[in-house]
Amino acid sequence: MSSILIIYATTDGQTRKISRRLQEVIELQGHLATGVPVEDVSRIELAAFDKIVIGASIRYGKHSPLIVDFIEKNRALLESRPNAFFSVNVVARKPEKSRPEDNPYLQKFLRRISWHPRELAVFAGKIDYPSYRPVDRFMIRLIMWMTKGPTDPAAVIEFTDWQQVESFGRLISAM
Repeated sequence: MSSILIIYATTDGQTRKISRRLQEVIELQGHLATGVPVEDVSRIELAAFDKIVIGASIRYGKHSPLIVDFIEKNRALLESRPNAFFSVNVVARKPEKSRPEDNPYLQKFLRRISWHPRELAVFAGKIDYPSYRPVDRFMIRLIMWMTKGPTDPAAVIEFTDWQQVESFGRLISAM
C-alpha cells in the first residue's frame, strides 16, 4: 500500500473534480490518497508520501504560476519518488490534441519547467459559460469560435473522458 499525494491547481473546478476521481480510483486499488489544492500544500509534509501527482488546468494558454513555483521549489523531492503530471485543457477535446505528446499546452509547459514527470496525461476540461465572469465568457467564446468549439453563451459542456481519468488512476496506483 502506497500513500499518494495529488496536488492540483484549478480555475473553475474541473481539475479538482478530476483529482477527486483519481483519489477514488487510487483508494479502490488499496492505496491511501490525499488531494490538496496547491494553495494549501505548505501545510503538508511532502516527504511523508510515497508518490506525488500534480495536476493543473489551463487558462488563457498557461498553467497556474503556483504549480510552476511548486515544481521548481520541490523538483529534487519530486524526482526522488514515483511521480506524474496531468494537464486539463479544453483543446484536448480534439482527438489530435488529446495525448501528452500532441497537446501543445502540455508540451509548452514541459519545456518551461526543469522537472521531467515520469507519467503524463492530458484530460479535456469543461466549458461552463454561465458561471464565467463577463470578460472570461467573452474571451473563451472568442477562443472557441476561432478553434471551432462551442460558443453558445448558455452552454455547459463537460468534455472530460472519465474512463481515461480512471485508467490514469490505475496507472498511478501501479507506479
